[in-house]
Amino acid sequence: MKLDELNWQILACLQKNARDSFANIGRAVGLTPPAVADRVKKMEDTGVISGYHTKISYTLTGHQLKAIIMLRAFVGKLKPFLAKVDSFTEVVNCYRITGNENIIMEVVLKDQSHLEKFIDQLIVYGECRTHIVLSDVISDAPIKEGKVY
Repeated sequence: MKLDELNWQILACLQKNARDSFANIGRAVGLTPPAVADRVKKMEDTGVISGYHTKISYTLTGHQLKAIIMLRAFVGKLKPFLAKVDSFTEVVNCYRITGNENIIMEVVLKDQSHLEKFIDQLIVYGECRTHIVLSDVISDAPIKEGKVY
């Protein structure tokens, strides 16, 4: 699907507030609500819009730590880890990557003791490097139309 300027404007509105009405979005981009709805439906059907999500404060749910954990899997342990990672409730994002490590995970934990127990579960799969997140500098930034240089 070709994304024109209006589609990018609609995406910007939805990324700011996915619950906004088509009427409000239409006023912002200069379209009628049915025209916005039609464009949104087409972007959903083609997979440009893949879903709508609720953002939850991890600290207000009792998780005092957010960490980035990098895992360098031992020989023969990557596939077992990939089969197991879904069961770790601490993991909010997990990426398989290139480079020295195989995996980067974003995790939320109740406290340092919880972090220690979680790392104890991971070390059977490989070497771990843990980084505690102090604050979000950029979080959930909207995807914007990129300029080709």
